[in-house]
Amino acid sequence: MTETLDHTLAVTGEGARRADPFPVKGMDAVVFAVGNAKQAAHYYSTAFGMRLVAYAGPENGSRETASYVLVSGGARFVFTSVIKPTTGWGTFLAEHVAAHGDGVIDLAIEVPDARAAYAYAIAHGASGIEEPHEVKDEYGTVVLASIATYGDTRHTLVERSGYTGPYLPGFAPAAPLVEPPARRNFQAVDHCVGNVELGRMNEWVTFYNDVMGFTNMKEFVGDDIATEYSALMSKVVADGTRKVKFPLNEPAVGKKKSQIDEYLEFYGGPGVQHIALATNDIVATVRAMRAAGVQFLDTPESYYDTLGEWVGETRVPLETLRELKILADRDEDGYLLQIFTKPVQDRPTVFFELIERHGSMGFGKGNFKALFEAIEREQARRGNL
Repeated sequence: MTETLDHTLAVTGEGARRADPFPVKGMDAVVFAVGNAKQAAHYYSTAFGMRLVAYAGPENGSRETASYVLVSGGARFVFTSVIKPTTGWGTFLAEHVAAHGDGVIDLAIEVPDARAAYAYAIAHGASGIEEPHEVKDEYGTVVLASIATYGDTRHTLVERSGYTGPYLPGFAPAAPLVEPPARRNFQAVDHCVGNVELGRMNEWVTFYNDVMGFTNMKEFVGDDIATEYSALMSKVVADGTRKVKFPLNEPAVGKKKSQIDEYLEFYGGPGVQHIALATNDIVATVRAMRAAGVQFLDTPESYYDTLGEWVGETRVPLETLRELKILADRDEDGYLLQIFTKPVQDRPTVFFELIERHGSMGFGKGNFKALFEAIEREQARRGNL
C-alpha cells in the first residue's frame, strides 16, 4: 500500500512538490511598477478583459502608493504607482519607473511554506530583500518574504493558505472598472521571460538551479534562435511541477542590434521581457483583444504557405490561423498555437504572448525565426535595428 501511494504521489503535482527542495504552488502575481496605476488598471480591464478585484490607496490607509489587483482565471496582475514617496519603498518605486518605464518589479510565487523557502534560498546563495514576516487582517494571515533576482526584479514568496481575502492584508475588495467579458480571454500565466546582459544567462540559470531547485527544461542556441541580422540565446528553468517556468534570454553576436539589445537599452538593464498567458481558445481571445485595441505582431503570408506541411492538422483551420496571424508549432508531445503583442507601453520593452497548448510543453521553437523577423520589422520602424 505504501509503495502504491508513493508511486501515485511521484506522478502527481503534489508528489513533485514534496520531492522538490524548493516546492512551489504556482505563480501568485505579476506585479508592475507603473506611472499611473489607475490608467493601467483601466487598460488591462478593457483591452485584456481582466477584472478588478482589490485596491489599496489613500482611501484605505496606503498614503504613499495606489495599487490595483486584476485577475483573469488564475492569472493575477498588480499595478502600483507612487502618489508621494515618503519612505524607501516609495522612493524605490518612483526611481524604478523613472529608470525603466512601466515594467515588472516582482514575479511573486506562491509557496506552501514561505519561511522554509526563504531559508533554503538564502542558504543556497540568494540575496534577501525582506525576511519572512506575517501580515494580518480580518481575512486571516499571509506570510511574505522576498529575494532578489536579475536587475531590479524580485521574487516575493507568498504563503496564503490561511487567508481568504481578495489579495493581501491592506487591500480592500473592489468592484470591476468595466463590465467583464462573458468569457475569459486567458486562464493563467504560462511563463515569464527575463532578458539579461550578454554573458550572464548561465549565471542566472545556475541561480535558479541552486537557489530554488529549478531544473533546466529547454535550451535554444545558435541557428535555432537567429535571423540574418540578429541572434540571442535562451534557456528555460522550471520547478518540478512545470507550473512556474522562466525562460532566460541573453543577446548573441549578430550583424545588427537584437531584440534583447534593444530591450536592455530602453529598459535600462535586465528585466522581464514578456509574460505568456494561457488560453483555451486563442481564436476567440485574439478577436476580442484586437477589437479592444490590442496590437499584435504581423506575420508574412509566406509563413502560412508551408505551415500545414510540418505542423499538420490543428484545432484551428489553417485559413483562420492565416487570417489572425496566429503561429503554430509541433513537437514530439503535441502542438501549440501562439501570438505576440507589440509592446504595451511607449518604450519597446514589455509585451505579452497568448498561448494555447495541446500536449506540447515547448515554446514555439519552429516559430522563432518568423517571430524574430516580425520583431525586427518593428525595430526597423522605430529606427532601432
